[in-house]
Amino acid sequence: MYHTIRRAAYEPDPCHGPWREEMWVLRLGEELHTELTRMYTEADKGSVRPDRLPVRRLNYLLQAMAPGVIATGRNAGTDGRLPWLYARETVPPEVLAPVIGTWAAGMYWEEDDTEGADLEERLRSGDPSEAVQLPHWEAESVDLAETVTSAGGTAEPAARLYSLLPEWAAFRLAARPFRTGGTTLHFRVSSSGNGGQLVSWPPQRYVRRGQTWYYSACLNITVHTVPFAPRFRVHVSTQVRRWATRLDVRPHQLGGTTVLFDVPLPWPGGPDRGHRLMVNTLGYDRRLKELAWRHHSPAPLMPDLDIVRNYPQAAALFAHPERWINGSGDVAAGIVYHPSIGPHEVGPGLMPQERADLDTWVEEGLRPMLTRVPDLTRVNRSNTPSLLPRSGAGRAPGVRGTQLALQRRAALARALNGRPLAIDVFWQSPETRAALLAELPKLIGFPPGESVGPADDDTWRWLGEGIEIRVRARPAGPMADALPISRERRRPKAVRLAEAVEKRCRLVAGRAAPRSDAAGVVITEIAGKERFAAVSDSDPKHALRIAWARQGRLSQFVNLSEDTDSGLEHRARWTWLDAFRQLGAISPPAHRVGAGIPGDLQYVALWLVRHTRKGPTRCPVRRLVAVRVRPRGGGPGVIEGWDAERAEWVPYPKLLLLLSQALEPVAEVGEEADTGAAPGDGAAARGVLRPGARLGVEQHRQGQTERQIRALLFQVRDRPTLLLADAGNLRQCWPGLRNGELDRDMLGFGAEPAQRHTLYGDDLRVVLVRDANAREEVAEWYAHDAKGRVGFAEGVWGTAETESRVFASTASKPHTVAKLPKGLMKLAPTGQGRTAPGKTAWNPGQLEITVLGCLSEKALADSGREGDLPDRPAEWATLTHQLRYHDDYPPLARPLPLHLARLAGEYVLPVAGTKGEGSTTTAP
Repeated sequence: MYHTIRRAAYEPDPCHGPWREEMWVLRLGEELHTELTRMYTEADKGSVRPDRLPVRRLNYLLQAMAPGVIATGRNAGTDGRLPWLYARETVPPEVLAPVIGTWAAGMYWEEDDTEGADLEERLRSGDPSEAVQLPHWEAESVDLAETVTSAGGTAEPAARLYSLLPEWAAFRLAARPFRTGGTTLHFRVSSSGNGGQLVSWPPQRYVRRGQTWYYSACLNITVHTVPFAPRFRVHVSTQVRRWATRLDVRPHQLGGTTVLFDVPLPWPGGPDRGHRLMVNTLGYDRRLKELAWRHHSPAPLMPDLDIVRNYPQAAALFAHPERWINGSGDVAAGIVYHPSIGPHEVGPGLMPQERADLDTWVEEGLRPMLTRVPDLTRVNRSNTPSLLPRSGAGRAPGVRGTQLALQRRAALARALNGRPLAIDVFWQSPETRAALLAELPKLIGFPPGESVGPADDDTWRWLGEGIEIRVRARPAGPMADALPISRERRRPKAVRLAEAVEKRCRLVAGRAAPRSDAAGVVITEIAGKERFAAVSDSDPKHALRIAWARQGRLSQFVNLSEDTDSGLEHRARWTWLDAFRQLGAISPPAHRVGAGIPGDLQYVALWLVRHTRKGPTRCPVRRLVAVRVRPRGGGPGVIEGWDAERAEWVPYPKLLLLLSQALEPVAEVGEEADTGAAPGDGAAARGVLRPGARLGVEQHRQGQTERQIRALLFQVRDRPTLLLADAGNLRQCWPGLRNGELDRDMLGFGAEPAQRHTLYGDDLRVVLVRDANAREEVAEWYAHDAKGRVGFAEGVWGTAETESRVFASTASKPHTVAKLPKGLMKLAPTGQGRTAPGKTAWNPGQLEITVLGCLSEKALADSGREGDLPDRPAEWATLTHQLRYHDDYPPLARPLPLHLARLAGEYVLPVAGTKGEGSTTTAP
């Protein structure tokens, strides 16, 4: 058993002293910014933000083409006085002028405009009489450890370090090769939106099934803060980057995939020559009806900068990806693989030893400016709650299965509360129908059912121990067909989708049984979402959920066998377990933390549902979901949801149905609302929120949500409560949960000063959780021991500090994950492990747990309760960790109450044209 875990996180070393790097900084300047803004306004007269230059493409171009450029500053397109470029050496005018001129010419889409060439000539001339000139580089000593400490003790880096420091670290690491197992890897820098990225290049090869598959090692470098930490962190995560050389999709199915270019510099290089890969996006352009370079890709501008070399056209790269990844001349291009474009024989993830080796290489490369954060040790030996022991030595076969069936039956009886359960199964294959009907009685310990209906009506019935279940199975028919989406593109997508949804609702209403007092669940067999990719929004899943919710029925879906890799029995089992979850027939096992946890504790979880115009119904909406779990000693607990409009707790199934009742969508910040306006009608007609209105809308939403949270906290003051929130999710509407705003045992709302959390409940505890999400906010980790062995371990981990409030939760390896032989190396396959690249490596995430509010000695003293026994934060972290475990599931990504709140968001499906009062309440 491992007793220590190591995180791939680094912080400025206080022993190193001041950390200043000499750099050259370039600002656009007011004159050049004004001229570029004028050109942009002329080129794109319908722009929503004419004051914000679209410099992302220019930045990508400069990073790849201008030797010495380290990073680009933020908001340079809005204010010419802000730093734009950071470089080790100045970029010559003969390089900078053509890049800016080529980019400026590329802003003109409708005509062959010569303004870009004219601008390039003026910039090249250096004539002082010209109104527009290239700005001058300025030498600057940049403090790469610049920090401000918040009132709560959290170190926050200067804003520019979030982009500058990862790029600096990436270039420093790329200067050194990585050697492992006789293999040497060289890395290139590839900028990402969240920080810096390193990709081993050229890719490695793996021959399998008569084909060559390509892959690289990939490192992501980001800067983050940790609650109450005295120094900020640099996180370095590792993964396998797979390259697509076989595209099993048609061009119109390619929504957008990243393509990295390896191109030589068309002019003399500097110290960073050859260390960059250029970022582009390849996708189908529905306006042009062809494959094209999208999303600010610099690829279309390359032929204008370099007339000598041959650069890939979008269609040519799609047709022959392997030819380009091996290079054509001295230009190469790699399409980043995604599962949606077909299979890949290289498995995802790296082995633990490889991650440890890369981590050691990173540590050596970042010294002495950055040092590794301290290792974490166990804080509690009780890793799991009171789970049923698995079958094994000393246990008769089938005992655990019988006990689980008894638990599920008791939970289902409590959730139904005497009501019968009516289930409709709409199937497309007889095998799926048979599997569902066979698995249901197994899960709850009932004998196999027998058909009780007439010969032409497949109906089954179970009755016993206070439970009555009736299942009716019928062919799905046209109900499971693709939605007929109108092709009138002049009308907004949300309106056309809403019409298709209404048609499907009418079809469902015609097949629905009359309403009764029974709890209702509908299970529908539908094709996988890939089947509907040819026609946007044609997947019927969300429409069927809306339709059945209008009939007062919950819904669950199972995919056709040919559209999934999992076995039929496995899929049937999970279909029923998720149906039980929607009925509220689930509760956390009894914890094994100790007497420090009140016996009558209840859990309240908050989750923000946020859909943009790209959401499932093309309607923007924000809804706050609150779920309460009240465990019962020796029996199933009660699962409820908060109905904000009626200010009451309702059963979880009712919450789901209430959430499905859509509200009038409002314009998202910086996006267009679906108002029905035709293209070209202007920003006001399209429902665009102007910059001046954005801040007011956000403040209104935040204030409304925070008032709702305060009202909810008042409703749970009657007993000890653990409030659970995902900081990465909820801080969008509750800014007081941002790391820089946190303070121990305090809660802040709006612009008011933070108050002690016990004002919202004498026995309130507040725990925040955070995972890596898409921004690598929580560092990767691996367990290790004194003998140099590495692996994974489950448990709750912390530092030796007695006042620590931040802990790490790591879960056990799911029993469904295949066990791999030790010593496999994917980056350097050995003779014994030639197939190692094809293996899938299990890389468990770390869940960060912050005990924000508890009854500490100070909190008790401030509340006038000096004589009470104070809490131990580690116990509340352990309780949160144990809530990730349940007998029916592998370890959850979040505690069970948060898991329930997040999944409730599947029912938030606003439909265009509906009436309502707002979009942030939890009730219709």
